[in-house]
Amino acid sequence: MNRFHVHLNVADLASSIRFYTELFAAPPSVVKGDYAKWMLDDPRVNFAISNTGRAPGVDHLGIQVERAEDLSDLGRRLDAAGGEVVPEPGAICCYANSDKMWTHDPQGTRWETFHTHGEATSYYAADTSCSTGAASCSPGTSAPAPAVRASTAACCAPASGCC
Repeated sequence: MNRFHVHLNVADLASSIRFYTELFAAPPSVVKGDYAKWMLDDPRVNFAISNTGRAPGVDHLGIQVERAEDLSDLGRRLDAAGGEVVPEPGAICCYANSDKMWTHDPQGTRWETFHTHGEATSYYAADTSCSTGAASCSPGTSAPAPAVRASTAACCAPASGCC
């Protein structure tokens, strides 16, 4: 079963953690110095907040899938919807390893679809390909960042531009 995803940028992580812990009647499942996440079943949502230097507010919406083949199916649906779909395989973001696809809806709202297949020790990828000038850096990636991510401050791209 897929899970709805919401990622908010917050100004004060500690007070936001307190607020959402009360609202959801549950503590976050992940807490880091700049990030917290609730994996809720009622409602079924992956709700994340971060304080990584971007303006407070909705960063992006998304759908988290349980299986890699579900991500492929969702990618075909996004393509049929008509927006540019930008794949991001092997992303390290939000303390997780994931394969992703990014797009914008007709209003410009950023959408992330993703399949998480492991944990990561950092919010962003290690600084292994920053010589490309990419907006985000993934280990072993030397290609420029996808257009969707380069044109806006992406979820997992450092606010300063690169790792």
